[in-house]
Amino acid sequence: MTNNHETIKAARRRLENSDLVFIGCGVMAESMIAGLLAKELVPAQRIFASHPRKARRDELSNRYGIRIFEDNLEAVSAAGESASRVVVLCVKPQRAAGVMKGIAEGIRESDLVLSIVAGCRIETISRILGTSNIVRTMPNTPAQIGHGITAWTCTADVEDDGRETVSAILSALGREMYVENEHMIDMATSLSATGPTYIFLVMEALTDAGVHLGFSRDVSKDLVQETMLGAVLFAMESDKHPAELRNMVTSPGGTSADAIYQMEKGGLRTVLSKAVFAAYQRAVALGEKES
Repeated sequence: MTNNHETIKAARRRLENSDLVFIGCGVMAESMIAGLLAKELVPAQRIFASHPRKARRDELSNRYGIRIFEDNLEAVSAAGESASRVVVLCVKPQRAAGVMKGIAEGIRESDLVLSIVAGCRIETISRILGTSNIVRTMPNTPAQIGHGITAWTCTADVEDDGRETVSAILSALGREMYVENEHMIDMATSLSATGPTYIFLVMEALTDAGVHLGFSRDVSKDLVQETMLGAVLFAMESDKHPAELRNMVTSPGGTSADAIYQMEKGGLRTVLSKAVFAAYQRAVALGEKES
């Protein structure tokens, strides 16, 4: 298995002749830019971006040294001399169609279009931009600190070279995982992209429970966060099924047994399953609305 240093070196080689154009520069786009620069995968002069607000443009230009424009098409055109160009769509779903129409004339046949727009179907992107060299991704919130996981898929027209480029770019956000088809992107939206919401809610509930017991909120928060982090790391180091791990800490007649009884009685498993399915249905509906 290659180590992290080797992975970064390989990604750097993969991206050394690429220009990246970020259409829209919100939180996730900035996370990608920050990760790419922090790992020295792409120099700042090869990153182009667009944003409508001057204050935001100035902020990003000063912070990262990238070239940023008010006009989306101008940002695309500025990277026109590159032999390899990746156009990253990072706009709100409700603005996606209009933004894509505005840059369509600047998209070249050789461009790789990478979308992080929730619910925006590959077919819709292809129809508006007039290209089939398309990648659709679904990152999640921890990507902002380089610990996300991003599910992605692409059209058959994206060749091995393009897939390796995608993998290199998404490595700036944490782990990346190729999935077989677009249907699985909607599934990942409900599980990994929406997933931090479920975790944050559980963290909040457990912290409140600790306060109810008598801990200060700060102490309760620290106990909960470190416990959750340790449990996740322990599970990742283990080859055991989560049920086996749970049984390891559940003694007959003990505190865990009583706690589990109440969670099962309250339907925790069912509630979580319904939440994930509701998020999945919403992801599918967003795609149907945009197509």
